[in-house]
Amino acid sequence: MNKGAARWLGCGCGGVLLMMILVIAFVAWAIATSDGSSPVKTRQPVPDNVPPAAGEPVPPIDVHTAGRTSDKLGFWAEPIAASTGIPEPALRAYGNAALIAQDAWPQCHLAWTTLAGIGQVETRHGTYTGKLFDSAHIDENGVVTPPIIGIALDGSSGVAEIPDTDHGQFDNDPQFDRAVGPMQFIPDSWHRYGLDASGDGFADPHQIDDAALGAAKHLCENNRDLSTPEGWTQGVLSYNRSQQYLIDVRDAAASYALGQPA
Repeated sequence: MNKGAARWLGCGCGGVLLMMILVIAFVAWAIATSDGSSPVKTRQPVPDNVPPAAGEPVPPIDVHTAGRTSDKLGFWAEPIAASTGIPEPALRAYGNAALIAQDAWPQCHLAWTTLAGIGQVETRHGTYTGKLFDSAHIDENGVVTPPIIGIALDGSSGVAEIPDTDHGQFDNDPQFDRAVGPMQFIPDSWHRYGLDASGDGFADPHQIDDAALGAAKHLCENNRDLSTPEGWTQGVLSYNRSQQYLIDVRDAAASYALGQPA
């Protein structure tokens, strides 16, 4: 370091420079908020009601037409996706599944916010793979890429033992089952609940529309009424028998009903 530089650093000019930067930053912030708005959006308190609120109503569409009916919900999903952070394809899938459930199981009263709460906790709506540098996304066909596949259910510590039921079709494991897809179905459960909601004639747990409808069927089985505290609690616990899971789904669903991220 030369002497001139040493004298400059030793004269206290660094502190002056820092102060100038802070002043400039404050002035810029003041200008940006001069209209009375805040650059940081305040999150609303999340109520602990069970069931959580239903959120913005899903507009009626004809869910019996051919093709991918969730595409018809883009106009509804776009602003909600922007405010909640839910990927738009996932939000369309949740709305589509709620409408199909309303038609197929009218006693169930399933809200899209409940499906979104489960989707958030399970895989962050088809984006969380458990790998730091290998996140997933929902492609143009609604398929989660790369596929989200859980650990082998081989009976090791803390894990149930479930021998293979799908010959590795969905989880690429011919020895043990693994939870798969954005809503984390094990193949054995997918055989019971899997449905085609994308209109391609194939029930695929890795496809977000199909997975959301499979979750809807799971939640609504046994003539369950999710509009009651007892029915909603039983439905979510049937998905995962954990009290913390129930709380996490409730809080996420309640946040989405308020139009904010979970």
